[in-house]
Amino acid sequence: MLRLPFLNHRPVPSADPETGGIAPELFAQLANHAGDAILIADIGKPGQAIVYANAAFERLTGYRPDEAIGKNCRYLQGADRLQPEIDHIREAIATGTDCEVRLRNYRKDGTLFWNHVRLTPLGPRGTPTHYAGVLRDVTDLVEAEARVETVTNRDALTGCLNRDGLLAALRPLCANNQILLVKVDIARFHDINSGYGYDLGDAMLREAARRLGTLDEGMVARVGNDQFAIVFTLGKDASPANLLARIADGLGTHYDLPGAALTVRFATGYTVGSPGDDPIMLVRQAGAALAQSNASPLREPCAFAREAERDAFNRIRLTAELQQGLAADEFLYHYQPKIDLQTGEVVGAEALLRWRHGLFGLQSPDRFVRLAEDTGLILDIGARGFRQVADFAVRVNRFRRRPLRFAINVSAIEFTHRDMVAFIRDVVEQTGVDPSWLTLELTERLIATDSPEMLAIFQRVRELGVGLSIDDFGTEYSSLRYLERFPVTEVKIDRSFVADLHHHTAKRIIVGAVIQLGGELGIDIVAEGIQQEDERAMLRAMNCKLGQGYLFSGPLSEDHFAALARDGILPGSGRV
Repeated sequence: MLRLPFLNHRPVPSADPETGGIAPELFAQLANHAGDAILIADIGKPGQAIVYANAAFERLTGYRPDEAIGKNCRYLQGADRLQPEIDHIREAIATGTDCEVRLRNYRKDGTLFWNHVRLTPLGPRGTPTHYAGVLRDVTDLVEAEARVETVTNRDALTGCLNRDGLLAALRPLCANNQILLVKVDIARFHDINSGYGYDLGDAMLREAARRLGTLDEGMVARVGNDQFAIVFTLGKDASPANLLARIADGLGTHYDLPGAALTVRFATGYTVGSPGDDPIMLVRQAGAALAQSNASPLREPCAFAREAERDAFNRIRLTAELQQGLAADEFLYHYQPKIDLQTGEVVGAEALLRWRHGLFGLQSPDRFVRLAEDTGLILDIGARGFRQVADFAVRVNRFRRRPLRFAINVSAIEFTHRDMVAFIRDVVEQTGVDPSWLTLELTERLIATDSPEMLAIFQRVRELGVGLSIDDFGTEYSSLRYLERFPVTEVKIDRSFVADLHHHTAKRIIVGAVIQLGGELGIDIVAEGIQQEDERAMLRAMNCKLGQGYLFSGPLSEDHFAALARDGILPGSGRV
């Protein structure tokens, strides 16, 4: 007796008593009214021939039932016989079990459709004689899933995998394989977008993705704005160095794009993963190596190193602590006195940023300023600090006959990412500080940008009455042209020129020339880092007007500097 799955496995009767008097023809009518196509194959016949097909089969495939009977079901696959699901069907028939698969099948007119097939054995348990198949067209569902997969796992611009798609593909790949995961990004891509427009930048990304897609056996994903990941399975003889060379050759350096021909460089970071490694960890490791490559002068390919991962973790942790420090108002200033070298009088101070860390205590700026600049937190730290120094200047100078001037270091980012002139004007109005009491200390790196826009900002700052000082003069891009071109009021000679001044003729000639030029241009010259009495004596003999350093005093807390300004005495040490 045949067991038909669409009849909930009720037996097809060979005699009326088993069916309650219902004729077998009625069961055939019921099958012909089913919405899904139904086939029955006799697995004992040659080729496991089809012995039954219902009316819905013709609607699904275009083949009449009589055209299907006697054939093997494989004829619906056409030439597409290498689908892995076919092995599942063979295994199910061999073991006499149920099976459910999704196949690519072809209609009588040759059109492709996706066929969801459910196979059920019929006959004695364990030794079936027939298989019944319920077939359903799921083409719309497969296409919808593909669209969802594209939106979820594909980058809309390049067609590559996106980050989620990369991680999904890596999970099964990493389980049993050694892989090479490479990250590349386009050097100075921001300049391409800014200089040529986003359309050309997009064209650049599409072309880079196309070139990466030509690499054999490489899986490509766009995982950032201008960042791609390439994954290779490492066989026994595979060499990471050879694969990296193939990536570099594939990308090339010359790009002919609509409206521009560009020569570009790529930074490259990579890691090698062992079977069982976490995909997210490997992506993070390749990212750390890429950051190291971007930091190198020629953007050489860099392998992941544990130190890089530790540094990246520390940067993340320190960034969070900086944010917490801002919220807890942990940033403050210490003040190092600035001395008139001729009279010994305190004439001002340099405000030096400090971080009162909750666990590690007082931290100097070299521990955190670079990261604060990289993350943009320096904007908040600098804004709060400038107001703090202005308030302190007002308190200190309230009852002084000769006011003290306060210099504060300013990051280049503060000039490029905020309206400094409007900001200073607001601080002056809010605190009541006299602008002439304040001086902004600028690095030579900032001044070296030498743009008309930056020069205009400096001139407007000077019009407010705030001074401008070149810090660490002589250590970066020193040029006497700065003194002529920029409206500076002060130049600070770096400690490296002051140390052992009496022993080095060349240093004396250079320092003497700067002092003389400053006098003729009306620019104050400040010698930094004076630590020895003979250094002060020589600078004084050379008519250097101002100095600061540990010979006079180290940086002082607000209270101690306020006492010095009031009494002329360093607390606990005597007169300066």
